[in-house]
Amino acid sequence: MIKNFKWLLLVSLTFAACNSDDNSGEVPEVPVTPGSAVFTNYVALGDSFAAGYSDGSLFVRGQEGAYVNILAQQFAAAGGGTFKTPFMNDNTGGLLLGGNVITAPRLYFNGQAPVTVSGMPTTEVTKHLTGSFNNLGVPGAKSYHLVAPGYGNVAGVASGAANPYYARFASSPSATVLGDAVAQTPTFFTLWIGGNDVLGYATSGGIGKDQTGNLNPATYGGNDITDPNVFANVYKTVVDNLTSKGAKGVIVNLPYVSTLPYFTTVPYNPVPLDAATATQLNTGYATYNGGLQAMVANKLLTAEEATRRTVTFKAGANAVVLVDSYLTDLSGFGVPSYRMATKEDLLVLTSRTVIGTTVGSDPSKINGVSVPLADNWVLTKNEIAEVKKATDAYNITIEAIAKQKGLAFVDSKVVMNQLSSGGVKFGNYTISSTYVTGGAFSLDGVHPSARGYALIANKFVEAINTTYGATLRAVDLGAYPIQYPAKL
Repeated sequence: MIKNFKWLLLVSLTFAACNSDDNSGEVPEVPVTPGSAVFTNYVALGDSFAAGYSDGSLFVRGQEGAYVNILAQQFAAAGGGTFKTPFMNDNTGGLLLGGNVITAPRLYFNGQAPVTVSGMPTTEVTKHLTGSFNNLGVPGAKSYHLVAPGYGNVAGVASGAANPYYARFASSPSATVLGDAVAQTPTFFTLWIGGNDVLGYATSGGIGKDQTGNLNPATYGGNDITDPNVFANVYKTVVDNLTSKGAKGVIVNLPYVSTLPYFTTVPYNPVPLDAATATQLNTGYATYNGGLQAMVANKLLTAEEATRRTVTFKAGANAVVLVDSYLTDLSGFGVPSYRMATKEDLLVLTSRTVIGTTVGSDPSKINGVSVPLADNWVLTKNEIAEVKKATDAYNITIEAIAKQKGLAFVDSKVVMNQLSSGGVKFGNYTISSTYVTGGAFSLDGVHPSARGYALIANKFVEAINTTYGATLRAVDLGAYPIQYPAKL
């Protein structure tokens, strides 16, 4: 029989292991100077990372630990001014729109698995915050949203035409994020945007569309990949406006989203079978496999693709069976597009709650085994390539503009590669991208933990010190937690 899949929920992990408070050593006391930078009025633009999103939600403690807030604290010692953030109402997380919950509360680790904290959100989108804010990080924002009028219009939130987080603090219903930033005449800025231009496509298992070649983002779906030329034009516009009055700043490239814990935690072969069950399943797929050979005989399918599509189980660990839309379409002949996953495919984090479960109440219909996983649960090799191609194009733009403008530059792709291949050492400890226990990422598998945000802040400090001759101090990573408890 198919064995228990509870290991996918990381039952063996302990809460204590996730909350190391060890220090990384003494921070040397050095004179803090701004160099050629002016931190008097710092404005941060970006998406959920700048906002301090963590554990699947936005909440006060997470916002306080955002990398931009940490930077503002470091800037204060070098002439930095007040840094205002549009704080949520609570540490529960989640949003209300007209009293209805539209985004869920945050997650916490209960010793066995990530679960949602108890309580209801109290942050109401329609209760508008007044004043200007230095932290203009907007969860969910794509590059072109920074210049989109009406992105903060409360009236458009329900339909998806506007962003609920920006609607809380936009200067007017027709405002743009960039306009609200420029209106403050910043002397220094940080800009980290573009992750969401591919992230929605990736986390949805590639059910969106690669819009390369389409220069009209108004026609894009929420899970689509942004055309690189659209990204380049928007990015240049944003930086040109931010630097128009002499402001200096830091811009950041993008890591490959496929290295995030959201895509690396669930293995491609999580199906343990005994010999009898494997034989039974092979009997069930005999007709499908036979149909493939018939297609080869009729020259409708290559032998190579038939081999790739063949479903065969064995005793031991087995790959999941999935639907792959990139396979030759044989639906007209009654042959579905099934194959078994390989190491080149990435199962999304949420698939762990689906694999091995029954469809309806029929014990013979097992998701990922006798019933192939739907496309949204897997980012396939071809889809990974599309994401990588777009990300590479965005990064060429970002680095070129950094050099052209003489701005500080953070290579987050290098940092992410380090986190996902052994980790980054601090003192006698290591921080990595391993889900739950690695310490760099929160429980949603996409956004950093408090310690991860502190690491990011330190990378910004390094870039600022190198480019502008400042002597800002790095923060002690050990002072920032890996996880937040159920109650804050």
